[in-house]
Amino acid sequence: MRDANLTGYAPMLLPGVTPEDLTEVQSRVVACNNGGGALGHPTVYLRIEDRQVTCPYCSRTYVL
Repeated sequence: MRDANLTGYAPMLLPGVTPEDLTEVQSRVVACNNGGGALGHPTVYLRIEDRQVTCPYCSRTYVL
């Protein structure tokens, strides 16, 4: 699996996050901030090129 920037490095899964943690979306562009707040990360906008994309910060996977 490759990251959104095609650097060749796949994001590492965080403890407690499994590949089964998928979020279905209806748009090819999704915004992820891991829930925001103090435990979140900066908001990143991810583009789904094929069928899914994984956030490089929190490893959430968004499926079209």
